[in-house]
Amino acid sequence: MTLHIYFAKKFFQSFIIVLSVLLIFLLLIDLVEQSRKFRNNDVYFSEIFQIILLNLPIQISEMLPLIIILATIALFITLARSNELVITRSAGRSGLRTLIAPSAVALLIGILAVSTLNPIVSVTSTYAERLSDLLKTGQTSALSISDTGLWFRQSGTDGQTVIYASRYDANLNTYFGVTFLTYEKEGRPIRRIEAESAKLIDGGWSLTNTKSWFLQATLNPENTAIESKTRHLPSTLTQEQIRETLGNPRGISIWNLPRTIQQLSHAGFSTQRHEIWLQSELSRPLFFLSMVLIASAFTMRPTRLSGSAKAILLTLLIGFGLYFIRNFALVLGENAQLPILLAAWAPSVAAMLLAIGLLLHTEDG
Repeated sequence: MTLHIYFAKKFFQSFIIVLSVLLIFLLLIDLVEQSRKFRNNDVYFSEIFQIILLNLPIQISEMLPLIIILATIALFITLARSNELVITRSAGRSGLRTLIAPSAVALLIGILAVSTLNPIVSVTSTYAERLSDLLKTGQTSALSISDTGLWFRQSGTDGQTVIYASRYDANLNTYFGVTFLTYEKEGRPIRRIEAESAKLIDGGWSLTNTKSWFLQATLNPENTAIESKTRHLPSTLTQEQIRETLGNPRGISIWNLPRTIQQLSHAGFSTQRHEIWLQSELSRPLFFLSMVLIASAFTMRPTRLSGSAKAILLTLLIGFGLYFIRNFALVLGENAQLPILLAAWAPSVAAMLLAIGLLLHTEDG
């Protein structure tokens, strides 16, 4: 048990060191990118730095497989150079037993990434996107879904407009049971419009069978209500923006994803991307475990300097290859060219089986 704890501590230390080094590079790269993005806008450095900090969780989440594999390489190269692996094997401990502690830590990191880092990413990525839009254009648009329907918010010359639609028909590209409530900049409601249906085309809403109320305090809204067969309202929203926002599962916590999938399905939107994302997040601990096993298969033995370089290069190539295959399978799953469970779980399971095969070949010949 003492040796397991020792290897677990060594692996965790390697993980923290690799994470810290990559964080510095990520900060510098994102600083250059955000400075270039806002070079034509009057933006303070503190606002740019705020966006950079909000982007860090999602960047860390995407880099975790690379961090895991680099931490494993660093661990076993260090143990091999200090002859600790030789001493451990001389004491009668097999290489597979040596992997128990690093594998357990990798699984724990994967579980924390799914249960804790994922909700953090969903919040920070949403705030970063809204702050970026606000600094870039001076306007923000919000979209959300509830049990009763869809909610939008758009900016305009009159102020903010809150839009509600009870359901959406993807085949007709039409929203039904739509209500528009416009607020002044001071926050007072000034107009309400109800429409039987609405389409978002040509930079505006095309409404049918509408009724409008003016909500000034000196008027009776019902007496001044106006009915019309068709009406056009300008809008800063686009149908592509709505589909991309509602279809992007990264802004939704994994704890809320099952409920969101039900709500999107009820509202008429496709849930393929959300279901794929949910299953791929659940399979991450298994993928992290496979990264540890693959890295250890090439580095868990005494090597010379040239041998270490070849082992590291081969490990990174296989790791990047598996990461690419996993992402490619997810794309095929999003496009309904592969079943959801197969697209999400098969790469992780295949990577783990490949790693176990390499380890058995290395250990037993």
